[in-house]
Amino acid sequence: MRPKQRAQPGQARNEVSRDYVPHRCLNGIRKEPGITKGDRDVRFELPLYTVAEAARIVDVPPSTLATWAKGYVRRPPDRSEVEGEPVITYIQPERPGAPVIPFVGLAESLVLAAIRRSGVPMQRVRPALEALSEGLGLDHALASKKLYTDGAELLFDFGEHHRDTIDGQVALELVVVRSGQRVFGNLIEEYLRRIEYDASDGYARLIHVPAYRKAEVVVDPMRSFGAPIFERGAGRVEDVMQRFWAGESLDELADDYGVPPEQLEDVVRVASRRAA
Repeated sequence: MRPKQRAQPGQARNEVSRDYVPHRCLNGIRKEPGITKGDRDVRFELPLYTVAEAARIVDVPPSTLATWAKGYVRRPPDRSEVEGEPVITYIQPERPGAPVIPFVGLAESLVLAAIRRSGVPMQRVRPALEALSEGLGLDHALASKKLYTDGAELLFDFGEHHRDTIDGQVALELVVVRSGQRVFGNLIEEYLRRIEYDASDGYARLIHVPAYRKAEVVVDPMRSFGAPIFERGAGRVEDVMQRFWAGESLDELADDYGVPPEQLEDVVRVASRRAA
């Protein structure tokens, strides 16, 4: 599966405004919209995150997310060269250090993070993902609601038809049969439930960040330029943490942002773990 790489990045972060109305996609086909600002769907064509920022949100090492975004070539000694193509949407940067991952790429990364945590080797998952994308008939299949509703069935069928191959066995490892239905395993199912989908086109529109146990943190490409925000009050996590590191108490921050102290404690825990 090779998501399209956009040759032309979208606007810089500070150029997106609340009156931007993204146009819609249906079944992978872009339709001409009525547009009030710009001519792009912010979810697909506006780079919002660096590789490091996207990796932090979906809670994987930056080196891992970089291979998903850019692909890789490995040359092990005394063995043939191994190459892997990109599996998430990546936009070539206009300048060093610029954002390269749009929101749809972040949603794709979240699904891959779930697969990675399930213990299935990513290098063996790629053929199954290719079959899944073809079966759903969509660009950005990993960011589509159809993955949630139809993906397990497609992977199961692929695995059954290729049961004698490693690729087929890997596909079957991602699926379980529950109450007579083929569904994703618990961990993948849990991650898919963290994605909210747009009612008109079925693609991801909001993500509940998985790193936290209690804090309700989301990313929304139409708010705060896609930065993680508290679902309650919409305060940016980064802003809260800067004030905390500057010496303000959690009680003060809870009053200012309308966020329960236990959620703030959870955010501090995660930030301290990452800084260690």
